[in-house]
Amino acid sequence: MIERRIASIDLPSRPTHTCCAAPGADSGGSGAHWHETSSGYDLPSRPAGLYEPVRYALEGGGKRLRPLLAVQACLACGGTADEAMPAALALEMFHNFTLVHDDIMDRSDVRRGRPSAAARFGSNQAILSGDAMLTFASCLVSQVPARAVAEVTAVFNDMALRVYEGQQLDTEFETRKNVTIDEYFEMIGLKTGALLSAACRIGAIIGDADPATADALAEYGMELGLAFQLRDDWLDTFGDHATFGKPIGGDIVNEKETWMLITARRESHGELDSILAEDLEPQEKIRQVTRLYERLRVGERCDAAAAEHHALAIAALDHAKFSDESLKQFFVDVVDRMASRNI
Repeated sequence: MIERRIASIDLPSRPTHTCCAAPGADSGGSGAHWHETSSGYDLPSRPAGLYEPVRYALEGGGKRLRPLLAVQACLACGGTADEAMPAALALEMFHNFTLVHDDIMDRSDVRRGRPSAAARFGSNQAILSGDAMLTFASCLVSQVPARAVAEVTAVFNDMALRVYEGQQLDTEFETRKNVTIDEYFEMIGLKTGALLSAACRIGAIIGDADPATADALAEYGMELGLAFQLRDDWLDTFGDHATFGKPIGGDIVNEKETWMLITARRESHGELDSILAEDLEPQEKIRQVTRLYERLRVGERCDAAAAEHHALAIAALDHAKFSDESLKQFFVDVVDRMASRNI
């Protein structure tokens, strides 16, 4: 039921009025509106050039993991799904905003098995629509229960800055050949882990969790994020295009500083750099680097590193106090599904 509510983002083409107004207020202008009954957004129909890319990005599917974590963390701490839903939707809107801008920065033409927003509408339009998505996310955060607004807003804003810091580090890595594993983990902790961690903490805050429980769930989210990114790096080389949603080997073609590339550079005694220095066609470049990865077993070891962080995520749950111990199982199941590459 909760999964369906979050997945069914309603985007009718009619103007409504209250995204950024105080709950219950009528702002009298056009804007996105939070529906407590339908768990959706109404976006204005005009100007279509601004709002169509927003609709397009939100309708692209995805795992909806971040909003699910927020809602389940709230439930686990004694709150309700309705209390958590504005924050859950804000987190999903923010996440999609980062994807829209990330695809522009990475010059990615494909997202979730179809053209990225930038490829479909152009980079300038995607930038502006992404900005609108960030504004909608901020508006939704303001609609959490009044007792939690200040704390949730602080966590959300801190998370956003951390995500931007991670993106900046990732961008700087593009011009470096000496990135270390420690620097890589710092970057993915900011770019990927911070949002999952914040989703869990925000849900716990809305559910009125004690500080130790909020910290434990936030730690769970961070470890989950680290494992998630390691798994994503692995899938980019060894995954199935049909389920991955992006062309396989993109990280190799772009020489992205992943766990596997950093490790292979350190251990191949110049062989990786020699391959990357050649003027190879993309598929041949992917083939040669993948063969090197297989020989060095970096794929297996990347998987093992992800498993270590899966274990740390589950261990963090031992320090959380759940309103019902059966609610803990959701968080364990997420880790299990991720470990089996089924999420």
